[in-house]
Amino acid sequence: MITITGLTKRFGPLHVLRGLDLEIGEGRVTAVVGPNGAGKTTLMKTILGLTRSDGGEILVDGERVGDDPRYRSNVGYMPQIARFPENLTAAELIAMVRDLRGDDAAVDDDLIERFKLVDHLRKPLRTLSGGTRQKVNAVLAFLFCPALLVLDEPTAGLDPVSSGILKDKIAEVRDSGRTVIVTSHVLSELDAFADDIAFLVDGRLRYAGSVHDLKLSTRQLSLERAIAHVMVEGAVA
Repeated sequence: MITITGLTKRFGPLHVLRGLDLEIGEGRVTAVVGPNGAGKTTLMKTILGLTRSDGGEILVDGERVGDDPRYRSNVGYMPQIARFPENLTAAELIAMVRDLRGDDAAVDDDLIERFKLVDHLRKPLRTLSGGTRQKVNAVLAFLFCPALLVLDEPTAGLDPVSSGILKDKIAEVRDSGRTVIVTSHVLSELDAFADDIAFLVDGRLRYAGSVHDLKLSTRQLSLERAIAHVMVEGAVA
């Protein structure tokens, strides 16, 4: 699905990505994890074409990112902090996005029902709580049945019930053969649904592979302890 080769990115003197090589498999949930400043968000934005790399390349289904922006029509993005037009209602925002995509676009709006958002759709976005805005953010990401979903801290601000609904949705998307890239600081929740892990430290990959193999090689039962082992030992057996 995605092949990343020799990816580099600097912001002034700050070297954020340092020659990253990574394969992200189709029909799998890949979690991108690491300490603050590791390069996770920059990597996600580069995959999306929102940030231009300084070197290397990213191929999405064989198409080089940066050559043709049309590949993004099949990508759903849930940023950690969404910037919505505050004067619109949630319903108006969803309708506007649907109009931009056209009548032929497939629509998956079942998260509206699952999140019990119907009563909030007519309210101005500026009046919604942070958790409700995050639900709207999720609805927009999943709305057009994208083949690739890029989710940056998707459960941040959600209550436990809503967080569970979203994690169930991610699993369903994966089971349907679509691809998900997700970041989260809560490793225990990634343990429940992530297939693969890309662990970044200082813009470099410390580990890339399956969660199962990481636990096996570190002899740890949880993802959190396995990642801690890699941080301390610096290598995977």
